[in-house]
Amino acid sequence: MSCENNSITETQKVSGSVPSVVPDQDHATVEFAAANDRDHKYLTQAVEEAYIGVECGDGRPFGAVIVHKNEILVSCHNMVLKYKDPTAHAEIIAIREACKKLNEIKLSECELYASCEPCPMCFGAIHLSRLKRLVYGAKAEAAVAIGFNSIIADGVRGIGCYHKSNLEIKKLDVSIAEQVFQNTKGKFSI
Repeated sequence: MSCENNSITETQKVSGSVPSVVPDQDHATVEFAAANDRDHKYLTQAVEEAYIGVECGDGRPFGAVIVHKNEILVSCHNMVLKYKDPTAHAEIIAIREACKKLNEIKLSECELYASCEPCPMCFGAIHLSRLKRLVYGAKAEAAVAIGFNSIIADGVRGIGCYHKSNLEIKKLDVSIAEQVFQNTKGKFSI
C-alpha cells in the first residue's frame, strides 16, 4: 500500500475462510488454529498500516483493518498529522470509510483489527457503530512507554462497560504490535 491512496485499500478476498460451525470436538483445535491464523493475518495488516502512516508522515503508529464477510473492507492508519485533526485515529478513519462503503451506520457484520488497544474515543465509536468483534495487538501501555499521554491508558482501564456489551473483544499476543512503537519512536511528534 502506498501513501497516495489515503490508506484505504480495495476489497481483498480472504483465502481459506474459517467455517462458523465446528462439526465435532476433534475438530475444535483445528478450528481454533484457523481462527487464530485468520486473526493474526488481519492484525498483521493493521500493524503494517501503522508503519505506513508513520513513514508517510500522516500520523502516529496506529493501524486498523475492518473485515466484512471474510474480506478486508478497509485498511487504514492514523491520519492525525495529515488532517491536523486529533480525532483522526486509525479506528475512527476505518469506521468512517467502512460506513461509506457499506452505506450504513451499523457495522454489525464487521470486525475491527487494531494494532493497539483503542482509546476511549475509539471504543465509543466502535460501540456506536455496533461492530461485532474487536481484535487488538498492543496494550495501551506500550504507547505510553514511548511518550504517549498516560491518560489514554488510564481511560482504557475505565471503560469496563464496553466489555459488558455484545462486542467480542480479543487481545492477541503478538510482539509485532508492540514493536511498532519502538521501531518508529522518534519518527513522529507526540
